[in-house]
Amino acid sequence: MLDVPFWLWAAFAATVVVSLTVDLLAHRSAHVIGFKEAAAWSGLWVGLALVFGAVVFLVLGTTAGTEYTTAWLLEKSLSVDNLFVFAVIFAYFKVPRAYQHRVLFFGVIGALVFRGIFLSLGVAVVSRFTAVLFAFALVLFYSAYKLLKDEEESFDPGKSFAVRMLRKVVPVRDEYAGAKFFVKEAGKRVATPLLAVVAAIEAADLIFAVDSVPAVLAVSDDAFIVYTSNAFAILGLRALYFMLAGLLDRFHYLSKGLAIILAFIGVKLVLQASHKMISSDIPEIPSPVSLAVIVVVLAGSVVLSLRRPPPASSERPGPSASPPDRDA
Repeated sequence: MLDVPFWLWAAFAATVVVSLTVDLLAHRSAHVIGFKEAAAWSGLWVGLALVFGAVVFLVLGTTAGTEYTTAWLLEKSLSVDNLFVFAVIFAYFKVPRAYQHRVLFFGVIGALVFRGIFLSLGVAVVSRFTAVLFAFALVLFYSAYKLLKDEEESFDPGKSFAVRMLRKVVPVRDEYAGAKFFVKEAGKRVATPLLAVVAAIEAADLIFAVDSVPAVLAVSDDAFIVYTSNAFAILGLRALYFMLAGLLDRFHYLSKGLAIILAFIGVKLVLQASHKMISSDIPEIPSPVSLAVIVVVLAGSVVLSLRRPPPASSERPGPSASPPDRDA
């Protein structure tokens, strides 16, 4: 484990708190976020992540800095698939565009908390039971197979466990009430659909954590590296969604690229576990190689997607997709 000075942990925590506060104050009034505003915010989040990465390089060394950059880029690339699910959720619940940022803001806070719990558990388990890396590798291989075969499980927002539990705990009205999560009706406190949307977003993140947590643990088993890289990737997810809104279906080869990355990380996990448990002669894949593979595959997927547009009939639903039918 890295010997991380307390001030670096404190600097990270302060950066996250200040960033969330500034973001909340900047968007305290509900409004539609356009491409230019989203691009500016996305650039800010990426810049912040890279600056923090530079600090990691200077304070903790080249290896730690490379692992941080690799883990951040890996999480950033995997999170793009979340954007399609966000689009489905917003379409399903017919969320007004002006309120979508508010939903994602609280979704990000929940994601930071849950990822922190999952990653802490993952680091603890890996440090004690190296064999679990083989199980993590199987999860990544299966996820890669589903992506290559277009067999991703469909996500029904209305039937997610979180939304069903919310409806059992508190009544949920059918109409929105501005950006409010709760209103009073006949003297009783009831939830608006906006709260159900937040629950659906959180449920979606838990599903995606099944892939991202094992993947990032293949890059590093240090708590500081895995959590800070995940946190900075998650912080920029909202801006990335609004920046790519309407363009998601153009990157149709991205899922294939992600499948290749997940399979590669799976191989890295197998070699890593074999090196520790079977023989030290079994080579491991260095972090610089992992970083290079992720960059090349992502760039290739994007370029190929732009050079070969998808047939109209095979496009994935984007943010403007019509909501699926649901019971009244």
